[in-house]
Amino acid sequence: MMIKPRNLSLIVYLLTIGFAESLLGNDSPTLPKPGQVDKPEMIRFIKPDPTALPGIVVDDTEAKLVGQWKHSVHTPPFVGKSYLHDMKEGKGEKSATFTPDLPKAGLYEVRMSHNSNIRRANGVPVTIRHADGETVVLINEGEHAPIEKLFRSLGTFRFDKGKKGFVTIATRGTEGKYVIVDSVQFIHESTKK
Repeated sequence: MMIKPRNLSLIVYLLTIGFAESLLGNDSPTLPKPGQVDKPEMIRFIKPDPTALPGIVVDDTEAKLVGQWKHSVHTPPFVGKSYLHDMKEGKGEKSATFTPDLPKAGLYEVRMSHNSNIRRANGVPVTIRHADGETVVLINEGEHAPIEKLFRSLGTFRFDKGKKGFVTIATRGTEGKYVIVDSVQFIHESTKK
């Protein structure tokens, strides 16, 4: 790519605000800088590339969203470029559904990623639709996620091949606190160590 002098100031501006990667062909997400986040020590736990994680990972950018959600990088860690929060508004009216395309049937451990702090909701309703029905678990997003400071296991469930199962994170019953939506990971039992 040849950069013409008249375009140089635009490119410098785009670099400073973080958009030049897409113009220059680099699709890798950039990590936030310490001054952009409330917990700089947690930046190292961000997983910028969901495809590098084990199993099938459905990021928030692929989720089916109901209601208005806000992207943020303020509280690391997270998967991909950012996470979503519900702005503490529209409780009971918002949800995010993560539908994987599973390569084979079988038992999968299902994990959700979220960051945590005292402003996060406890009792976040998460519905797992699997081959044997539905299971609802309540997640305390205020507690630190125990797996790599980012993931929390929702359990192990039997799934059919393809897109028949899903996980829905809702906001019902979480008044006064933020609900975080980031990613859902499906790890087949044959690939677990």
